[in-house]
Amino acid sequence: MLKLSLKTLRILSLTALVSFQSMAFDIIAHRGASGYLPEHTLASTAMAYAQQPDYIEQDLVMTSDGHLVVLHDIHLETVTNVETVFPNRHREDGRYYALDFTLAELRLLNVHERTDAKGKQVYPNRYQGNGQFTVATFEEHISTILSLNATTGGSVGLYAEIKSPAWHREQGVDISKAVLEVLREHHLDDASANIYIQCFDFEEIKRLRRTLGAKVKLIQLIAENSWQETPTDYDALKTEAGMQEVSRYVQGIGPWLGHVTRYEQNQPTTELTTWVQAAQQAGLLIHPYTFRTDALPPGISASQLLMLMVKKWQFDGVFTDQVPPVKRFLQSQ
Repeated sequence: MLKLSLKTLRILSLTALVSFQSMAFDIIAHRGASGYLPEHTLASTAMAYAQQPDYIEQDLVMTSDGHLVVLHDIHLETVTNVETVFPNRHREDGRYYALDFTLAELRLLNVHERTDAKGKQVYPNRYQGNGQFTVATFEEHISTILSLNATTGGSVGLYAEIKSPAWHREQGVDISKAVLEVLREHHLDDASANIYIQCFDFEEIKRLRRTLGAKVKLIQLIAENSWQETPTDYDALKTEAGMQEVSRYVQGIGPWLGHVTRYEQNQPTTELTTWVQAAQQAGLLIHPYTFRTDALPPGISASQLLMLMVKKWQFDGVFTDQVPPVKRFLQSQ
């Protein structure tokens, strides 16, 4: 990721003294208040809402009985106790897939802090309690956020991701069609609605527009080919021509923060890559992921990284696990 040299940090310190034009900057609560409570639970969403971001994120996967549930992965074992409750329900690869369970079965699981393949908590200083948290549906998240908006006079938006659409179709499930059906039931498939739909799969983004007739605002997420996130060739997208092609279908892009800066003599700089600049010139929103106060890039502070995103790079928002420090930074400017 972004690792800054002492020279670069000195440049950044000088940059912070320069007066920049003020701009809107969206705070997107990444998987809810995931820096404080187990990700994507309704408790995490309620806490995120209380922190008043601009949007709250929902990652979407399908159950065997056709429900959209809010989970970051198509697998279950890294965030639930599925191995204990259903020890024999894994596939040949040893993994437990949400698509192999009904919603009623998923309700039996307890959602916990994210763990790695060895069962170790990924972020060791996060939630340490033993509260009971359950898997929730997309419908429940929509209802929670819209109801809170109605009762508080708020305007927090939704920011949903369609997970692994090509994989779902291989399993005989059209997750994108299911997402649009839910959006249309709630009158959210509209460019003016306070919602974004994001996806890593560029072919699926095009399908959403061309074939499924999606009117909702779309965001193209950017990964590395080595992550094997989708069949998309991200090297082709991360070019000026790629950004021009993307701009035909979406309102913005979601790059990984490690993507956005140029390298000189194998050292990262604070200058944006030409393809990110091309995306801005094409009028695309830039919503990078993920700002975490407990997982910052080496050699840079939280305020320095926020200063880069907000002032120097003039991004349009950021995904964050910790909304309050981002809000405090913006209020201090």
